[in-house]
Amino acid sequence: MCPVENKWLKVGQKGAGPGARSSHAMTVVGNKVYCFGGELKPTIHIDNDLYVFDLETQEWSIAPATGEAPFPCFVVSMVTIGSTIYVYGGRDDKRRYNGLHSYDTETNEWKLLAPVEEGLPGRSYHSMAGDDRKVYVFGGVTAKGRVNTLHAYDVVDQKWVEYPAAGEACKGRGAPGLVVVEGRIWVLFGFDGNELGDIHCFDLASEQWKAVETTGDVPAARSVFPAVSYGKYIVIYGGEEEPHELMHMGAGKMSGEVYQLDTETLVWERIVCGNEEEKPSQRGWCAFTKAVKDGEEGLLVHGGNSPTNERLDDLVFWGFSHLNVN
Repeated sequence: MCPVENKWLKVGQKGAGPGARSSHAMTVVGNKVYCFGGELKPTIHIDNDLYVFDLETQEWSIAPATGEAPFPCFVVSMVTIGSTIYVYGGRDDKRRYNGLHSYDTETNEWKLLAPVEEGLPGRSYHSMAGDDRKVYVFGGVTAKGRVNTLHAYDVVDQKWVEYPAAGEACKGRGAPGLVVVEGRIWVLFGFDGNELGDIHCFDLASEQWKAVETTGDVPAARSVFPAVSYGKYIVIYGGEEEPHELMHMGAGKMSGEVYQLDTETLVWERIVCGNEEEKPSQRGWCAFTKAVKDGEEGLLVHGGNSPTNERLDDLVFWGFSHLNVN
């Protein structure tokens, strides 16, 4: 008997939504899901509309907006603190990078908080996470190449904070998983020209980095995958396990599996079983966020790139009740 059930729910979608795309970002405020950026064809941006999905009515619309919005871009990241969305980075087809913007979901106003020239070096393929005060940014690709730096934007003091760099053991990389769990920032896997399988952890109190060795059903090296936290657990899904020979222009070997990591025991478990026909398509480069659907917290995923290099437009949900928690 399999210990954990892998059950996905396909979420119905009505209204004018983002449609098929990849390399976009998604976050939640209350019962609303916000989606921004992306590409339909490799390295060609689509738009800078902010799409909003009502989890109760299951209907998409375009959020009203004033102020200075980010320009259209892809490989962008976004997180929520309170009722404000923070969007950072991403590039357009001319390799221009966005700075840090905020969108107030109560006033519907965009603000440019930190231009590229005054903040961090512009980047894409980076990863972001947040807590109740800071927006964390790790890695990514700048004009000078891949980096392994960790910064945070303090939304109270309204300034960037630079932390100690991860060091040589943690190579500069794009598209790793980035998750905050109980005062520690976890960097999982990523891409440096090859798919990476290492894990590193930064303690915010001591400001020390540590390479982490894990056991159990350790996932294959990968990048461009969803990674979220649930209590002491990290949950990851999908991603690209092997790059295509054309790199971003093609679709490599994609995964469709879910794994959980206990950050105390450092043991991985692959979530198995379930009806294979109900599982969504293998994918990477998708938008994702934690959300509450019908009273259950879980992982919400939109779109992404498929093994055929066709962009997806589905919206799927995986509830955390399927985790094997202790």
